[in-house]
Amino acid sequence: MSLVVAVDFGSTFTKAIAVDAGSGDLIARAEHRTTVDTDVMDGWHACRTALLAADSGVATAEVLACSSAGGGLRIGVVGNEELVTAEAGRRVALSSGGRVVAVVNGGLTATSLKKLRAERPDVVLLLGGTDGGNSAVITQAASVLAKYRWRRPVVTAGNVEAQASIAEMLSEASVPHVLADNVVPEIGVFAPDSARAAIREMFLAHVIGGKNLSRDPGFAAMVRAATPDVVLRGVEVLAKLHGDVAVVDIGGATTDVHSVIELDPEDANLGREVVATHPVTRTVEGDLGMRWSAVPVVAAGIEAGLVSADDAELAQAATRRHDDPSYLPGGAVEASYDETLARVAATVALRRHAGRQRVVFGPGGRVIERSGKDLREVDLLVGSGGVLRHNGPEVAARILGSVAAGAQEEGWLVPSDARTCVDTDYVLAGVGLLADLDPATAEGLAAHIHGTVEAGH
Repeated sequence: MSLVVAVDFGSTFTKAIAVDAGSGDLIARAEHRTTVDTDVMDGWHACRTALLAADSGVATAEVLACSSAGGGLRIGVVGNEELVTAEAGRRVALSSGGRVVAVVNGGLTATSLKKLRAERPDVVLLLGGTDGGNSAVITQAASVLAKYRWRRPVVTAGNVEAQASIAEMLSEASVPHVLADNVVPEIGVFAPDSARAAIREMFLAHVIGGKNLSRDPGFAAMVRAATPDVVLRGVEVLAKLHGDVAVVDIGGATTDVHSVIELDPEDANLGREVVATHPVTRTVEGDLGMRWSAVPVVAAGIEAGLVSADDAELAQAATRRHDDPSYLPGGAVEASYDETLARVAATVALRRHAGRQRVVFGPGGRVIERSGKDLREVDLLVGSGGVLRHNGPEVAARILGSVAAGAQEEGWLVPSDARTCVDTDYVLAGVGLLADLDPATAEGLAAHIHGTVEAGH
């Protein structure tokens, strides 16, 4: 039996699994805190020792890794108009496993460049103009990056007719860059795949080494992509097995939602949206988390009508968790606060990801107005995150089951009758790492997710 090992260098924990190559059977798993204070490979070596104890074949196994250690992938977006730039850039960045830390509209100036630099993006995504349209703004922005000797990598994904001149300017100024296809080649079309691949290329070539996470060259050799990018690829594999899929990952600082669905042409709104809906989507809610972001979770829950504004005990519990992110609940009462925070985080994050449908009245009479991505027909809703993995299935059932409560009456387009389960063995990252290299093994590993813990019906 030959093995392959998949490793996720997370912001808090490093997780590793040993998988049988071919069948995708899960042989062993291990985790260790991510050792950013020393060398991230220290955590991996501890995991490797544990995996070796379970199966000696780990010694010769191929090792694939992803990483969000050291703050993950920070992306700055520069483009023409706010409506197109902010939305298209945000979607590309998130699907690439990054977090948007700055958006500059209307081109780039010396002043806005200073603001961009202050946000310390790892990669700049340069957008602007449909193909054959306006190229002046994106070209001018590139000239500013060149003039002021920008040294962090740039991905150009705007008007393709401007690429040659932009490449020449950036090359002469020794600005690391890569060219990608236009993410909005025409109004109403969204094509993120080329830019997503280019960002991954820059992440591997420049960002991983630039974060100084390890002195061991083996770290850079192991890492294939940013963790969220890999997880989204894993969700794509899961969708091949189960149909439309959504994943909600409740973390300490953020709650991430990944979805892969088959779009109905009517739902895509291709003729009405400046940036069209895409079947593969990821969103990150930076104000929804179990520890660092616990206080704003309560605020979001009050605003959504999910918790009472008079619940002083819950507010105090959230403050305790914010002040001590390593806090572990002791006893049933504190565990119930964690469950409430998780329920709010999952529900609000899925609502933001999916959007809403409402009846409005205009000059033409009664009209149904829809925003976002319709997830009502999702077949499988997968939960991830420590609060789901480390508690019993009844807790997961209540958290994931609460998502649909009241949604229909309020018009939220969230999963309404999905089967639910929890990725208790944290294999989605491994599925994503294997997806393109060994599809059969990836699909075999993905099958573990459905059968791990049923939290619903």
